[in-house]
Amino acid sequence: MVSGGARAVARCDALAVQPFSDSAEGLTRTYLSPAYHAAQEQITAWMAEAGMTVWRDAAANLIGRYEGREPGARTLVIGSHIDSVRNAGAYDGPLGVMLGIEAVAALAASDVRLPFAIEVYAFGDEEGSRFPAAMLTSRAVAGTLDHATLDVADRDGVRLGDLLDLAAYPSARREAGEILGYLEAHIEQGPVLEAEGLALGTVTGIAAQLRFEIGLCGTAGHAGTTAMALRRDAVAGMAEMVLAAEEVATAGPADLVATVGVVEVPSGAANVIAGRSRFTLDVRAGDAAVRDRAAEDILRRFRGIAGRRDLGLSVRQVHDLPASPCDPALMDLLDAATAEAGHRPFRLVSGAGHDAMIMAALCPTAMLFLRCRGGVSHNPVEHVEPADAEAALAVMSGFIRLLGAKCDA
Repeated sequence: MVSGGARAVARCDALAVQPFSDSAEGLTRTYLSPAYHAAQEQITAWMAEAGMTVWRDAAANLIGRYEGREPGARTLVIGSHIDSVRNAGAYDGPLGVMLGIEAVAALAASDVRLPFAIEVYAFGDEEGSRFPAAMLTSRAVAGTLDHATLDVADRDGVRLGDLLDLAAYPSARREAGEILGYLEAHIEQGPVLEAEGLALGTVTGIAAQLRFEIGLCGTAGHAGTTAMALRRDAVAGMAEMVLAAEEVATAGPADLVATVGVVEVPSGAANVIAGRSRFTLDVRAGDAAVRDRAAEDILRRFRGIAGRRDLGLSVRQVHDLPASPCDPALMDLLDAATAEAGHRPFRLVSGAGHDAMIMAALCPTAMLFLRCRGGVSHNPVEHVEPADAEAALAVMSGFIRLLGAKCDA
């Protein structure tokens, strides 16, 4: 007999190919694409099979509800997303949805009703891989959506308003009083759990994020005729800055990270000293003060490098997300459920953003991380062991039971 955890993994695998992918090679499932709708249809069937009533809201989230003992009871939301980046792995997002379905299926099979309802949300736009905005659908649910954000088009010129009624979109909002809490299971997307030899970890919060666009201006010149001492090389300056950012982050606490993810040399050529360069800087830490101090130190070093190399420097902040701590009481319940399931409780920070950080504006949140091989995600080689998914399902079921007992007390 196939276990619930193994079935959750197998269902993610089934959703990783056409017609559930926009691409014949690798998984790409963007918000409101044919593959997205096909995935919703399949997940609808699985939700209904698990004993849920299923519908779509105005933001095209898919929701399955398992009623509590009393109709209209407050709701525990279990969720994650079903969209993907381009050429993605199978488990980032969908695994959390599949595990939520399995947790409800186990309750229904035993005819167990709780003092709260459970709703499994399959959010639609966490990654932002189609439109130039991310987490639109969870922001709609949490009531934090700026309507102007919906005025977007994809790379083919298709506007969001061509696909959905934007006037109705905000009606996906839920009221805080009706939501008891939010639980999200997700692959770690990092190597910490694997290094600890652990299948699972309780997330303490989602790291604060800062992102900058950096521009450097020097003097273009012939690669063969300009003496080294006379150069104002924008690429050499950029290279030194990249290493300076790495040095600052390496010297900080374990959850401090700094990343240069995009580098550009406009009009670059093999025989030309670069006159201009551009790059991005992303700084994250579990504590906003740690993040801000690191960013300040990095930018101070950038200014010093630019001054010493006689380069013009421009800095534009493009992103500032505050830290999103998880609820202490819910973390304690996850730890207790982890111990009951025979695993060592372990806590860690999420360096990546998740729908949980948006839902925190609506209700208390909790996250459970699962080990992923090599810490690799957003990649076709992304891998989760079925045994780890089964362990996660046991912990989620224990969490639900403990929360029910707490509500009954």
